[in-house]
Amino acid sequence: MRKSEVIASEAVSALNKALCHLKDIWEEIGIPEDQRLQRNNVVKNHIKGLLDMMIKEEELLRKRLLDSIQACRSEMEKLCAELQRPVFQEERGITMLQQEKNIRTQVEALVKEKTVRMQQLKTLLEQDQDLCDLLCSLPYGISSESVPSLEQLENFRKHIADQNEEKGKRHAEFVEVKKQIVLYMEDLEHIPMTSFEKDVVSEDEDAFCLSKDNIASLKVFLCQLESLKAENDTMCESLREQIQQLWSRLQIPQEEREAFNEHMVTSRKKNLEALQAEAQRLEELKLQNIRNVIDAIRSEIAVLWEKCFFSIDQREAFAPYFSDVFTEELLSLHDAEIGRLKQHYEDHKELFVSVDEWERNWRLFLDLEKKASDPSRFANRGGNLLKEEKHRTELQKSLPKLEKKLKVQIDRWETEQGTEFFIHGQKFLKYVAEQWELFRSEKEKEKQERHLKKTKQIEIDMLYGTTVRTPSKRKFLANTTPNRVKKMNATSCSSNTTSNGTMRSVFGGTLCRSPVPRTPLASKVQESRTPNGAKPPHPRLQTFNKENEGHLKGTPKSARLVQGL
Repeated sequence: MRKSEVIASEAVSALNKALCHLKDIWEEIGIPEDQRLQRNNVVKNHIKGLLDMMIKEEELLRKRLLDSIQACRSEMEKLCAELQRPVFQEERGITMLQQEKNIRTQVEALVKEKTVRMQQLKTLLEQDQDLCDLLCSLPYGISSESVPSLEQLENFRKHIADQNEEKGKRHAEFVEVKKQIVLYMEDLEHIPMTSFEKDVVSEDEDAFCLSKDNIASLKVFLCQLESLKAENDTMCESLREQIQQLWSRLQIPQEEREAFNEHMVTSRKKNLEALQAEAQRLEELKLQNIRNVIDAIRSEIAVLWEKCFFSIDQREAFAPYFSDVFTEELLSLHDAEIGRLKQHYEDHKELFVSVDEWERNWRLFLDLEKKASDPSRFANRGGNLLKEEKHRTELQKSLPKLEKKLKVQIDRWETEQGTEFFIHGQKFLKYVAEQWELFRSEKEKEKQERHLKKTKQIEIDMLYGTTVRTPSKRKFLANTTPNRVKKMNATSCSSNTTSNGTMRSVFGGTLCRSPVPRTPLASKVQESRTPNGAKPPHPRLQTFNKENEGHLKGTPKSARLVQGL
């Protein structure tokens, strides 16, 4: 028999003994039967209530055990799912208490493992958050509430390692860019104004946020400083050009210029301020010498007009150029105009340079053509004649090529500008064509003049014979030797003895005989000469030649011979 059964039997025996004792007391007292029944009912109810209470408590205990088992089982299943572990297999044939203990022990182990994982996750999340704050990157994307698996924890650790590596790269890039920024800021004497600029130059480099945006902003800031440096250099160069121009216009002494040489080389902030101050001083001085300055600017404008090939109408369009009222407003108009002209020239410098090259080559070509037509060129020594001819040939070939190149440039210019390109008031290609046409016309005219001159000379030779005057030194010498005299037939020689002798004495040189006798004309010519044998004045000779044109053109040779006789 179990101890619990023995204790139960003893409890029943004690209860019966107590009831018998109560019965004896009631009899001894003499309590009536009805009251005994009441008292027995009280005892029964009391004992029954006590037992019911005890039974209820035990039933509650059983229920608690069942609830605990169920709760632990549910918790275990949940933990196994969270920890991605297989569900715990319960032992069969054990009591409720043992079952509850086993399940509770398993749950405690799973809870401990969950705690460890969550602690590792928390540590990794803190590191990830620090890196995210430093790199301004997105979190890893793992929930801090759910239990991570072992694989997730491993991947998380790799992500943290990658983030640390990225942090090192960005930090090295930040340090390098920071050095350049500090150098530019020192060069520009730039004081950090914003919090970002202060963070950049801060000595605590670890405090700078190494986000992609910050690195990009850092590079943008570096580019801004570079642009500011370039702008500063440009401003300084512009001010230097302005100052040099004003020095020239105002005729500033060389001593004052040399004293300012320090600021004409470097381009730091103090140099810029000094250049601005000097430019301001010169501008004020310019206003005091406004007329001289305007005259100097007008000279520059005239040069730019020539460079840009402005026509008379284009030049006259700038009316202030011709004004005699020298005011600040007039000076401002001239400054604006020269700035516009300089910009216009720089924008189209390539085209203007090509046009200027063509004009220079064209003038040189015309000059060489003129020299080629000059008979005195044969007296040239040292081989220059051959060089000039070679240069002229090269120009004659290169000019059309240059004109084709200019046509392409002008077409592009007209497309961009939407207007036609003019030079000297007319379209360039038309101007070029006219120049070539004028050149050909001049060549044709010279050819015709030479032909006409040659024809007239032949006519004169036919009328009077060819006279070779004794020239000056180094010219062709007169030759009177008999073997140089043109041979004639016997009739012509005998009939022209007197006249040829007379002609020779008049002209003072060797005379080639005429094909026909001209005694009357010879005497007429002799009367028209000066006593010392010089030629008659040119107009009179022309008149005399015209009088004989009819004889040469309309009269047959035999008739002219009769008239001469």
